[in-house]
Amino acid sequence: MACMKLGTKPDIFRLEDHTWQCTSGLPSDLTIEIGETSFNLHKFPLISRSALLAKLIGDNPDEDAPVCSVHLNDIPGGCKAFELIAKFCYSIKLELTSHNVISLRCASDYLQMTDDYGEENLITQTETFLQQVFTTWSDTMDALESCEEVLSDAEDLNLISRCIDSLAIKACSGQNPYNPPPTATSPVNNITQTSIIWNGVPTSNKPHTFGDDWWYKDVSFLGLHLYKRLIQTMESQGMKAETIAGSLVGYAKKYIPLMNRQSSFNDASHSKPVSAPSAADQRALLEEIVELLPNRKRIVGTKFLIRLLRTALVLHVSPSCRENLEKRVGAQLDSAVLDDILIPNQGFNSVDTLYDIDCFQRILDYFMSMAMDTTSTQCSPCIIEEGLEDVPQSLTSLTSVANLVDSFLSDVAADVNMKLSKFQSLAVAVPDYARPQSDGIYRALDIFLKAHPWLTDCEREQICRLMNIQKLSLDASTHAAQNERLPLRVIVQVLFFEQLRLRTSIAGWFFVSENLENPQSQDQTNNNKNDGEVVRSQGIGEMRERVVELERECENMKYEMRKMVKKKRSWNFFCKRRRHRRM
Repeated sequence: MACMKLGTKPDIFRLEDHTWQCTSGLPSDLTIEIGETSFNLHKFPLISRSALLAKLIGDNPDEDAPVCSVHLNDIPGGCKAFELIAKFCYSIKLELTSHNVISLRCASDYLQMTDDYGEENLITQTETFLQQVFTTWSDTMDALESCEEVLSDAEDLNLISRCIDSLAIKACSGQNPYNPPPTATSPVNNITQTSIIWNGVPTSNKPHTFGDDWWYKDVSFLGLHLYKRLIQTMESQGMKAETIAGSLVGYAKKYIPLMNRQSSFNDASHSKPVSAPSAADQRALLEEIVELLPNRKRIVGTKFLIRLLRTALVLHVSPSCRENLEKRVGAQLDSAVLDDILIPNQGFNSVDTLYDIDCFQRILDYFMSMAMDTTSTQCSPCIIEEGLEDVPQSLTSLTSVANLVDSFLSDVAADVNMKLSKFQSLAVAVPDYARPQSDGIYRALDIFLKAHPWLTDCEREQICRLMNIQKLSLDASTHAAQNERLPLRVIVQVLFFEQLRLRTSIAGWFFVSENLENPQSQDQTNNNKNDGEVVRSQGIGEMRERVVELERECENMKYEMRKMVKKKRSWNFFCKRRRHRRM
């Protein structure tokens, strides 16, 4: 740690209760009062160094009194800083360090300790020492942290900006963070340090390499005001956006306890000796963190962004902050997982759904608007935008989001408070071509129909239009054909398309069988013919078995369809007879 020694005389100050006594042997003629603490000193050593004290003592109305009293309640640094200043005025030994230089610089400016009141006065000495402090990272960090004690005065003297600029330059340069840069080879016994050899092996240390995150822990101890300014300065001086984002993530996790799902305010207060920040403080910090995040896609993990959004909803942040987070999540929704997007609803109304459907709807709408814009942009090769490679690639990302939406709908469909309109708006937000299969949406609407048995036939048919029956797998079609919750018209359509699929498959198998039985190529060798006959006979046998199996399945489906149609007709006939009798 940097240190500068001043003065030569031994210490003659003694503290008695709240009063400092000067034991030089001369009676005190000056009392400096700072809050509850008093300093019994002498006029001459102080007025010879401070223009302010000379003025205050000279303007004292009790000039003939044996002891003059002066109040300095506004002095930066308070009693601790003035104690060192008094020792400086008496030429008593003291040390300037990176921890006290800022407060002494502010206090000396307050007392107007310029060189007009003695050569190399305290302002000059502290300025000289500051140049030494700024040569190393750790000393500059200590100085910046000490600015919290004299924030307004350090701001007026531009000390905060000087500390921050020095730290930003060091962080962006990538040099050794804790040692000053080498100026020249230092001689050791007439041999340069870098050329020392012992038994033919050089003993000089290899240069240490530091990752981009070496400064994260140090700056995390700064208050929000100083941390924000440091981050902004680093960004303006060219620090990589990924590195900036990494520091912000660590800072948020450290000072926003609600980010941790496993803890609460009470848990945090029991596990730590200090109380957790209030909800208002956490809300203000979260809004600042979101504002500082670099405006680039995938600069922060999707999981962290959703955790940040969850916390923001709990803390009731401003609408602009919430919208910012929802857009960030929406921009990279294709990399989200189901557990993350199941955001609990913060409403207190008993009819509210368990999960925040509206929040996910906004996130999905933003993703779809970006996906559509990207698709239209990629259609024109003349349009190239910076950062376009970060945009989710059209079909792959859409398919991922479509699967995510179907899984989300399956989870929320069991909620009896889930409205049909919201279910439909989520389902239709993703285009049909983004779903290779309709099994996911079929499972979701089946759960919805089971949880909402009071839906009318019209509403059931309306919700079934959300799935593409032709894209159902064989297992899903089999289940749908026997699903009593589906409208009869939908079941008939499922059976119809399944029959078409079977006919197509059978026709394809017969076509392959005919080609194998009547080969067109005549110029193959005898060995190839023999091999082909063996393969052909095996293939024909397998295909015949498959055809028989498919025909059997087709007949079963036809039988089920006829039985359902007869049941429907008999029910209609029974209803007509009852009406006729009543008439």
